[in-house]
Amino acid sequence: MFEAFASLLIYQILGVDPASHTGAALHFFVMDTTKIFFLLFIIIYVMGLLRAMLSPERVREYVRGKPKWLARTLAIILGAVTPFCSCSSVPLFIGFVEAGIPLGVTFSFLIASPMINEVAAVILVGILGWQLAALYIGAGLLVAYVGGVVMERFRPERWVEDYVWKIQMGEAQAITPDNSLSGRHRFAIAEVKEIIGRIWKWVFAGVALGALFHGYVPEAWVVEYLGGKDNWFAVPGAVALGVPLYSNATGVIPLAEAMLGKGVAIGTTLALMMSIAALSLPEMLILRKIIRWPALAIYASVLAVAFTLFGWTFNLIT
Repeated sequence: MFEAFASLLIYQILGVDPASHTGAALHFFVMDTTKIFFLLFIIIYVMGLLRAMLSPERVREYVRGKPKWLARTLAIILGAVTPFCSCSSVPLFIGFVEAGIPLGVTFSFLIASPMINEVAAVILVGILGWQLAALYIGAGLLVAYVGGVVMERFRPERWVEDYVWKIQMGEAQAITPDNSLSGRHRFAIAEVKEIIGRIWKWVFAGVALGALFHGYVPEAWVVEYLGGKDNWFAVPGAVALGVPLYSNATGVIPLAEAMLGKGVAIGTTLALMMSIAALSLPEMLILRKIIRWPALAIYASVLAVAFTLFGWTFNLIT
């Protein structure tokens, strides 16, 4: 739906050449902004309806009543079956935070959602084989679980922006509780306006940056400079290079196939795939409106180190 709208607007109505860098960048920008804002509206609205019926205190008590490993596992499973890119996962991240879900569990979802999904798994098996697909999915699940545990150790709740807590505790709107359907609707719409009003500029900026790299960074350049299996700097280089490229797990598979075909090592290829899917700069820009710089820096560092270690490991054993 979003891709069809972007194609209609950019290629047919505006007449931009689909084969041009500008066409690719504009198509990406329109498609992702419409998708992200659609998801933001729907998910925040639904979470608002749920919160109007279920207080954050009750949600927290429910989570506290479950073993932490179970809550984290459920969050990772939910992330794995939602075919979102990293930026599209942010709306659910916001909803989890507002509902009182522990941030360690929420970060596990945020890592798993863009890295793993059933569509990417099927395409990976068909194009790259089940062994590489199993390596990628297994690594993604482990990074999501361990990454959430590590984030929890830093107590990231102290770095959540104040307005998020105010929304969670019901302080952002001085509204008398109204359990009628219309009252819940008004509460949910107020939440949509509050959150989107704070982050819309960052969404535009983040997607615009991703679109520039998507349209203007040539695939051949990526393949040429990542080197071979014995180049230890290739893996951290691939992780760093993946940050601004921005795609989802499905969209990065053709690049991975081209890299492997050119002789780029499996570990280096996996590290780049993980970085592009889960550590995008556009996602960081949007997340910055939810969490402060210390939490953002720790989150990015944990993922960068994990992806680098996995890349080196796979290069050694394959």
